[in-house]
Amino acid sequence: MILASIGVISLFCQWLAWRVRMPAILFLLIGGIVAGPVTGFLQPEAVFDDLLFPLISLAVAIILFEGSLTLRAEEIRSHGKMVRNLIPVGSIVTCTIGTLAARWILDVPWEVALLFGAISVVTGPTVIAPLLRAVRPTSSIANILRWEGIIIDPVGALLAVLVFEGIVSWGQGNVFGHSAWIFGKTLMVGFLIGAGAGYLNGLALRKHWLPQYLHNAGTLTFMLGVYVLSNELAHESGLLTVTVMGIWMANMKQVPVEDILEFKESLSVLLISALFIILAARVDFGSIAELGWGLAAVLAVLMLLARPVSIFLSAIGTSLNWREKVYLSWIAPRGIVAAAVSALFAFQLERIGFEGADVLVPMVFMLIITTVTLQSLTARPFARLLSVQEPPAHGFLILGANPVARLIAEALQKHDVPVMLTDTNWENVRQARMKNMPVYFGNPVSEHAATHMDLTGIGNVLILSPYKQLNSLATYHFLDWFGDGSVFSLSEGDQDQRARLQTAGKIQRTRGLFSEASYAKLASLVSQGYTVKTTHLREEFGYQQFLDQYQNQPLVLFVMDSRKHIRPVRSMEELEPEEDWTLISLVPPQPKKERKERKERGN
Repeated sequence: MILASIGVISLFCQWLAWRVRMPAILFLLIGGIVAGPVTGFLQPEAVFDDLLFPLISLAVAIILFEGSLTLRAEEIRSHGKMVRNLIPVGSIVTCTIGTLAARWILDVPWEVALLFGAISVVTGPTVIAPLLRAVRPTSSIANILRWEGIIIDPVGALLAVLVFEGIVSWGQGNVFGHSAWIFGKTLMVGFLIGAGAGYLNGLALRKHWLPQYLHNAGTLTFMLGVYVLSNELAHESGLLTVTVMGIWMANMKQVPVEDILEFKESLSVLLISALFIILAARVDFGSIAELGWGLAAVLAVLMLLARPVSIFLSAIGTSLNWREKVYLSWIAPRGIVAAAVSALFAFQLERIGFEGADVLVPMVFMLIITTVTLQSLTARPFARLLSVQEPPAHGFLILGANPVARLIAEALQKHDVPVMLTDTNWENVRQARMKNMPVYFGNPVSEHAATHMDLTGIGNVLILSPYKQLNSLATYHFLDWFGDGSVFSLSEGDQDQRARLQTAGKIQRTRGLFSEASYAKLASLVSQGYTVKTTHLREEFGYQQFLDQYQNQPLVLFVMDSRKHIRPVRSMEELEPEEDWTLISLVPPQPKKERKERKERGN
């Protein structure tokens, strides 16, 4: 019953986070605390006994491996000077100030203080992405925060692992030389085994030595085997090994890691969510009470000193103004990696006899709860106060990068309307990139898309894809993101009448875009030579003259009113455009004779 209850509680916490648009980790931690120390219903040591440490250890290995799969060298180089500066500078400054604060204010051992400083570096995309969607800060701020979270996740984890390995090595060595040898052995095993395993696994995926259905399970199983092997060769080197393995695979050419990252989403709901319920259930309120106001002072130092110093030092030589720097200085919620590794490291340090290791988990968990709660509640009003919030979003996320979608996106871009295309077809993505269109390659409803797609200025969704199952799934997904009235999809053609009986009303209300046109009809028109044309209506050339010019054959896609508000057209029968409006339409090719006459009249 207790095992099943852990799954039910984690599912409820994930659902609640989705409904209120806040990071799930906050509700998972609260759920675990209520189930554990508050009610006494869940006592992990009693339930799992000797299996508790192996379960936590393997789960943390999975978290670090999956996180390191997102660290690509070109992403560090390609996202601006601020992000490139913030990763090393922010890590060093936060680790140093966090270590000194924990040591001097709380008087914890240097080893625990240093480990706390290293762990406090990590923010993470799982807490940043929901916050950015709710606040909608300017594109420069959103990009910096998003990419900092994505990159610092594995980098901070690697730093924490290295610090931990150093502490353990020092504890095992009686003299400096012996400690240095143990640490060197740990690094050598971690980097060599990790790089070799990453290359071998990447080669197996690239060469298709494994069938497609075994890519995810095979990679996960191989990674866990490598983790255990590394620990056998060098004590506690496994976490370093799997981190290096993931980074190596992420930077290999032509290795399909996207499916593995997508698999992580299902795994995180089943395993990672349950892990945090268990970890939170082990939190000792007595340890937190013993730390008293000193803990509050340490948290204040990290939030009000370490973060601003990191931001202002990293911003030297950039074009950020003071408002943007101040806002970035406030936003740094800690995430999943911090909670996971702190619990595991504390567990391991206690096993080998380090004094004071039991305070590490309360310190980190209070840091997570404080930053996530405070910054989630204050991020939006603070953005308005500093005038760093985007105006109401009027751009379009277009599901599909096919020829029809590319024509429409190109027309919208000409009117300075933000667009983002997404497709699972590589050729479509390649063609969009050749036209310098922002495009995301992959499943648009995945967690990877939620953290990597830049939706700054995007407030609407156009479903222009021929993939009917994905269309319905995406409609559900983005209705929850953007709300009713902001998601528009095409009709399903001849099968649409039958589909109406099977499709939920929520989806059906989004359909009927472009006068009930189906994707097949639009694609057929484009293949016949129809093009997207912009027409500005005026007194001497009104809507009727526009229709007459093209023999009532044009299909009006969008209208832009005199205030430059653009909206897609559902039905041309109900369309009554006024003077000074602009029409974006799919129009037929004009006969050569007519084009020649129009040209002569123009001359």
